[in-house]
Amino acid sequence: MRIIHLISGGDSGGAKTHVLSLLQNLNAIITAQLVCFRDGPFAAEARAMGIPTEIMGGNNIPRLCKQLTAYIKTGGYQLIHCHGSRANMVGALLRKATGLPVITTVHSDYRLDYMGRPLSRLTFGSINAWALRQLDYRIGVSDAMVDLLISRGFAPDRFYAIYNGIDFTPAPPQSSRLEYLRSLGANVDEDSVVVGIAARLNPVKDMSTLIRGFAAAYANCPRLRLVIAGDGEERDKLGALAKELGVEQVVTFPGWISGGMDRFYAALDINALTSLSETFPYALTEGARFHLATVATAVGGIPYLIDSGINGYLFQPGDWMELGRHLTALGNDDALRTHLGDALYQKASTQFSIQKTVDTQLHIYGEILRRHSRPKTKRDGVVICGAYGRGNAGDDAILEAILQEMRSIDPDMPLTVLSKDAKDTRLTYRVPAIARTNVIRWFRAMCRSKLYINGGGSLIQDVTSRRSLWFYLHNIASAKKAGCKVLMYGCGIGPVTRPAHRSLVARVLNRSVDVITLREPDSLEELRSIGVTTPEILLTADPALTLQKDESGRAENLMLQAGIPLSGRYICFSLRQWRSFESKAYLFRNAAKYAYETHGLTPIFMSVEKHMDPRAAKLAAEGLDIPHYFLNGTGRAGTIISVLSRMEVIVGMRLHALIFAAGQGIPLAGVVYDPKVSAFLRYIGQDNFTDLDALTEENLLAMVDQAVAQTTRPAQQVAAVNRLQEMEQKNVDIARRLLEL
Repeated sequence: MRIIHLISGGDSGGAKTHVLSLLQNLNAIITAQLVCFRDGPFAAEARAMGIPTEIMGGNNIPRLCKQLTAYIKTGGYQLIHCHGSRANMVGALLRKATGLPVITTVHSDYRLDYMGRPLSRLTFGSINAWALRQLDYRIGVSDAMVDLLISRGFAPDRFYAIYNGIDFTPAPPQSSRLEYLRSLGANVDEDSVVVGIAARLNPVKDMSTLIRGFAAAYANCPRLRLVIAGDGEERDKLGALAKELGVEQVVTFPGWISGGMDRFYAALDINALTSLSETFPYALTEGARFHLATVATAVGGIPYLIDSGINGYLFQPGDWMELGRHLTALGNDDALRTHLGDALYQKASTQFSIQKTVDTQLHIYGEILRRHSRPKTKRDGVVICGAYGRGNAGDDAILEAILQEMRSIDPDMPLTVLSKDAKDTRLTYRVPAIARTNVIRWFRAMCRSKLYINGGGSLIQDVTSRRSLWFYLHNIASAKKAGCKVLMYGCGIGPVTRPAHRSLVARVLNRSVDVITLREPDSLEELRSIGVTTPEILLTADPALTLQKDESGRAENLMLQAGIPLSGRYICFSLRQWRSFESKAYLFRNAAKYAYETHGLTPIFMSVEKHMDPRAAKLAAEGLDIPHYFLNGTGRAGTIISVLSRMEVIVGMRLHALIFAAGQGIPLAGVVYDPKVSAFLRYIGQDNFTDLDALTEENLLAMVDQAVAQTTRPAQQVAAVNRLQEMEQKNVDIARRLLEL
């Protein structure tokens, strides 16, 4: 693999560290040629690190592009990788001339790169904003940066995320801490607790907030000291602020630190960062290497590293009072600093090493080269339509599963989703999404695609909405007219109650659908009774059964942030608003108290649908005088599954909460508000359920007792779910056949 990297050559800070450390390690595996547009310290350091480096300068851009084109073709390079605004502009001009894929690593928010310099922002900033949209692929230094750019309209399926990694090899012992700090001008003694930051002194770093927060903390903890390493246009302003707040004697400005940063971080007790915007700053992982307790703003990729209250503290940009409270707590508690610093080291050293960064970059290169060589055809890809973008984790879990399965067929296949909230779907799943109201765009997408998937769930029914039934039937008919094969994928059918609707369903499905795969036998009976006979019909299973729990620790962090001890024994209630729910809510409250007092299970009320379920949970828990917890924002399916895996029993109305719990072998007590719930429970051989309308305190407590009595994971249930997971593979096989792959 031969990659050429373009950069201006005047870079500093995190971008410089990222590029040089990455290229040094990449060249041990592939050819990664660096081309700088100017000579100087950057290029000299690259050469000293053994990185092959060329200088191609000058302001004649056409001549530079011609020179680079010849150099790239002669050198047999396969991909152009840009860093920074000037390189992005040149890369955009090289796309057509070379025919190679061009990618850029976005190291910072391009709208803030020229903060405080309006003329540069107008010229260079505008050129960079144009160039970024011309390139083939983009790499964001953190998922947060990727999300930011997707939210600004960049194509979501042309992005990758990478994190700045460092070498966590233990640093050699450093010289005397006090001697070093005093050499910087710091007023310290043996009892001092030193807060430090290393960054440019410019507006985006918001050092004013740091000094204000430090001053507030110093008033409560006089042993605190602050060292601000760096220089920039705000130096005088910050010094004046420290004097104004009366802390100039305990705040030190040593300027840029020479001779490496190990001595600096080894001398600190607390690492701080107050930036208004970041991607994924090296300052935090470098501090983590030295087990430093850390306080930082919750911006960019920082929350991916720091779990607030677990391995550090986060605060909102500009909130100096919250920063002051955190610094006070850390300054007064030596054991707390040690605990948080050790916890941060453990996470950073396992998830953010330089080797992981290099492996990620190589994977990105391989995928881009594969995608670039994909044959261009008139029709390609899949359009997926369902009840997505409504805030229902169960429905979105179906989408997540279908996307995974389509990518298992062909990882480079174009995918488009029709969603109620297209922006949220693009951000969450990084897939092109079209608003359901944008009829022209989604019909064009159908005309370009091979396959239309009516994606899972109970879409063909008229109990909750007649208009949704008409919408899905209209889309199915439109997809067929647009030339797509049509697949109804692992879906539930019915109930369809109105005679006119039953006739309409039969007419549309018989005319327009190629294959229907169903998630349970009740749907098969409903289709037969409606008179759907033309499409090929198979019994499979719900796609969401294939999803796995998230092993990243996100679920555990979510529980801890909600105040839920990980060592507890829990019963989960997954409830939803329904017609007769309010009159039955007290029964769940009584069941929660009964489970706690009789079986020692603490209730957790978990929301699957983020808009309505919290109201149902609050109503059910009203007046509850035992310990109990709420989880209202569990996020994606993997996190929900991880949370449910820690439960001993689930009392569930939500179908997908029951599906996820069943996949983990959790004993179930079902409360049926819709036939789809009882259909699934029967399908897995489960009889511990009752209808909501028939629910009484006696039968609900009896169901709790029956579920608790299954002290080991119910073997029959687990076997049934395993069988369904195998059957679900038929959905993938059918899609592959219709795509002719």
